[in-house]
Amino acid sequence: MIITTEEMLTLFGDYQGKVSRDGLIGSVMTDTRVTGENSLFIPIEGENFDAHDFLDQAIEKGAVATLWNKGKDLPPNVPEDFPVFLVEDTLGAMQQLAKEYIRKVAPTVVAITGSNGKTTTKDMVASVLRKKFRTHWTDGNLNNHIGVPLTVFAMPENTEMLVLEMGMNRAGEIKILSELASPDYGLITNIGESHIEYLGSRENIAEAKLEITAGFKEDGLLIYDGDEKLLAGTEGITCGFSEYADRRAESILLHDEGSRFQVNGVSYELPLVGKHNVKNAVYVLTLAEQLGMTPSEVQAGFNELTMTGMRLEKMEGVHGSHVFNDTYNASPTSMKAVIDFLKAYQAKSHKILVLGDMFELGYHSRELHESVSGAVTPEINVVLSIGEDSSAITEAVSKRFSSIITAHFKEKQKLIEKLEDVLQEDSVVLVKASRGMKMEEVVTAISNK
Repeated sequence: MIITTEEMLTLFGDYQGKVSRDGLIGSVMTDTRVTGENSLFIPIEGENFDAHDFLDQAIEKGAVATLWNKGKDLPPNVPEDFPVFLVEDTLGAMQQLAKEYIRKVAPTVVAITGSNGKTTTKDMVASVLRKKFRTHWTDGNLNNHIGVPLTVFAMPENTEMLVLEMGMNRAGEIKILSELASPDYGLITNIGESHIEYLGSRENIAEAKLEITAGFKEDGLLIYDGDEKLLAGTEGITCGFSEYADRRAESILLHDEGSRFQVNGVSYELPLVGKHNVKNAVYVLTLAEQLGMTPSEVQAGFNELTMTGMRLEKMEGVHGSHVFNDTYNASPTSMKAVIDFLKAYQAKSHKILVLGDMFELGYHSRELHESVSGAVTPEINVVLSIGEDSSAITEAVSKRFSSIITAHFKEKQKLIEKLEDVLQEDSVVLVKASRGMKMEEVVTAISNK
């Protein structure tokens, strides 16, 4: 990011210190543990910390100006000529600055949300668009009220396409991000059960996801899940598997390394496993079509796809087994999707499912965990669970299928020991849970990585 101090004065006129109108700010610093030459320090206040306490360190690490909550005292040893832009709320000012930087660079903005598949779809969109356009996109999953501005600030001035992943926990959060970004295009991957603890119902989740249109430019276009009844009738282009979808995936062939499918008679190869990723790909190619890209350019982007980690990440396991690490996050919808993938996996025949707790499901939690068991069929040989409510999965499976080995654990080490007992050369293990369960520790224990 490059912004002049004169532009800062236009946005935030209340200041102290000495402000040179031709001064340049080259980046933003929110973490004083990281050097940021010629940076603007933006102190963020959290529940258990206040970065206003670290202005001295920020200056040492290269900050040349700061946004500052006008209700707080400056440290006594801050140089008198150091530029301090006084604001009511540093987070709100940070978002205002990000909005201004988008206006200045003027890229085409693509905003992506959904209960599941946001990051995967974002990675696909970025891989495809960069075949034709100078593209900047969300790193990892910096998708919240702080992460989206940080993504914007890292955008080069010559960017043509800005791809922003937008996450939420509560109603109103996507609206803020959409109004910040002013999207030209919005993608809603699906409506699941994530955050139902705070939103109360899938209907409320759908309404919250539709907030992505709040900041749309006048001709903004929504591309969304045409198989989701809760979104039926929404203006835009629908994608999915049903005959009612505007862009429908057909002739789908799933295999261990990816999939093949057709849309409008054009064939595509996708190096991602699972039918759910086919739908994500349809969103991407629909967007690319709107931007004038050809099917061959889309396919070239698919071919060069690099995924954010811990999302059906395949690795070699002990005793010659295969391990799929899908531990970044989980919801009932995404768990059922990866179980379907495991059932269809062909390279190994001994199939082990390891599931941990899903969070933010509120009073629905036990019931929603149990619902996952409905996706388990005798193609699965072993189902292990760990945590609290995930026991509902193994309990339900054990009642339905005596042929499936089931067990529930409270401790990871006990789970790992059980896995070591059942693992064999012909095993494939799929591990999935919400991020807070830190199930990558189980993956590490049984993999050769």
